[in-house]
Amino acid sequence: MSNIREALEQREHDTLAPQAAKSAGSRGRLRAEPEDDVRPAFQHDRDRIIHSKAFRRLKHKTQVFFAPAGDHYRTRLTHTLEVSQIARTIAKVLWLHEELTEAIALGHDLGHTPFGHTGERVLAGLIPGGFNHYEQSLRIVDVLENDGHGLNLTWEVRDGIARHSKGREGSPVGLDASKRAGTLEGQIMRVADLIAYVNHDIDDAIRAGMLNAADLPRAPVETLGSTSSSRIARMVKDVVTETQRSGLTEIRMSDDVLAATLAMRRFLFDAVYENDVATAEFKKASGILTGLWEKVRDRPEGFLDRQIIEAEGLDVAARDFLAGMTDRYAVMLYERLFIPKPWIGPISWNQL
Repeated sequence: MSNIREALEQREHDTLAPQAAKSAGSRGRLRAEPEDDVRPAFQHDRDRIIHSKAFRRLKHKTQVFFAPAGDHYRTRLTHTLEVSQIARTIAKVLWLHEELTEAIALGHDLGHTPFGHTGERVLAGLIPGGFNHYEQSLRIVDVLENDGHGLNLTWEVRDGIARHSKGREGSPVGLDASKRAGTLEGQIMRVADLIAYVNHDIDDAIRAGMLNAADLPRAPVETLGSTSSSRIARMVKDVVTETQRSGLTEIRMSDDVLAATLAMRRFLFDAVYENDVATAEFKKASGILTGLWEKVRDRPEGFLDRQIIEAEGLDVAARDFLAGMTDRYAVMLYERLFIPKPWIGPISWNQL
């Protein structure tokens, strides 16, 4: 008699699109291990990610606005959850594997630095060989989590995490086959990430008083819609329609929606991400990370993992330590190491 996992794997085979990834057909894990009795492989991966320490730290990592005073600005965690929601919607409509799509979405930003993209740029300049958050995300799930044993995820989840990043100019679709994710679920992650941040970053910038809705470029608004919800609906519908039209050979967007989406992203870079007001505090963040980088390399004991130092070197250990910090931990440690504490002498009667 088959166990619960095998029954669920059979359900995947019977109900999902032929092009969907199937748990039973996974390329496997870095290290062989017994399968769970209840959860198929991709669902098991999703659970491992959501219970990881790196995932919990995302709640105190910057998305766009550093340490915002308001309660409703996005953090790296809420960004991740919005990406996951959009990605699962697309996967469900296309009859692709929802748990695989969700696992990739939940894990895609685990390696992000404190202080958002500014933190990534700072570490890229400090670390020999540079720094990319998607490479660090993969290192977290492969090596750093679970007391140095990693999460031992499936190839399909790891591939989706490793290939999600687009940068300032990259397109979410239309890549050469050698550069895009090996599963349709991984390709969904790439486009869902862009759909999410283009829209929620506009929302946050308007909430912060940095933008007015009237400031948005007219042509993309006419194509995509005038509100976040209408734009997301337009983009998601376009993705599923164009992908279905292609016979699920790859995840696609129409030319006009893709052009409007990329134009909106370019506008955000100029008006928000590289705006002097928004980046003023990040200049301080640069000083914080640079100071911490120098200090922990001078005094690695008490800060850095000795095993990583011995196996991979001081720079790698320092990179893992700094990249894993939350914003508030980085600020707290900097204050402890660099800001002198006021001296309070003995208290006597004439000081009262």
